[in-house]
Amino acid sequence: MPNDITKDITQVSDESLNVEAADPKTVEILKEMISAGVLYGHKKSKTHPRMRPFIFATRNGIEFFDLNATLEAMEKAKEAVKNKIKAGATILFVATQAEAKEAVEELAKKFGFPRVVNRWLGGTMTNFKTLSKRIDYMKKLRIDKESGQLEKYTKKERVVLSRELDKLSLIFTGLETMAKIPDMVVIVNVVKHSTALREAKRLKIPVIAVVNSDVNPESVEYPVPGNDVSRSGISWFLRNLESAIEEGKKEAAASAGQTAGAAEQSVAVRPAVNG
Repeated sequence: MPNDITKDITQVSDESLNVEAADPKTVEILKEMISAGVLYGHKKSKTHPRMRPFIFATRNGIEFFDLNATLEAMEKAKEAVKNKIKAGATILFVATQAEAKEAVEELAKKFGFPRVVNRWLGGTMTNFKTLSKRIDYMKKLRIDKESGQLEKYTKKERVVLSRELDKLSLIFTGLETMAKIPDMVVIVNVVKHSTALREAKRLKIPVIAVVNSDVNPESVEYPVPGNDVSRSGISWFLRNLESAIEEGKKEAAASAGQTAGAAEQSVAVRPAVNG
């Protein structure tokens, strides 16, 4: 990396930390964001006009995000996720690019949420009724193969069915747990997944997305301005969502416990009725 660019990056990083009345905890978070490369945007020539308020500086034609604005947006997104989880919502994760798919798949699997990490199939949400039938067929075909039910077919027919299962698995694996249209969608790189964003907007499903400098932040309900092409930047985004999901589940469990306790107490103090 040329020395002038390195100096510019160092300068912008130092300026990002020079915030008024910043508490030590916030400074540490900002340092973590800088280390993860969250602050790097695209070339200035690609910047969407609506993204301008989220840009802190431009150096050598590269945009740098205002990390304080990004952090504020992340907190809003986390609160939205937490509230959805408390209400028992289903979140669909979408990320098919190499730098994001592994981390997204790991996070979605951890909580049993549906995910699309191979290829977005048009109509995944807007034509869910038809899609769910294909998923059910894939599940049946998979069970039949594992249980030996396909042995009743000829060798040629088994080969055809196995190929069909492989094709369906490539398309639908990750969506088996999506029993209904999701209540929220998380997208990494909305430019690459514009069809998914369009379907969510059509169905009025709230979307959380890390949005780079070439994206209109107003196209997403909960935009988090930041680097959506680096593994470390994406990981920072996903770790924050993970903590919000865990917090939402804990609060939901605590609320359920209090409700159950109150019900038991009500039964205990209920006066007996004499016959």
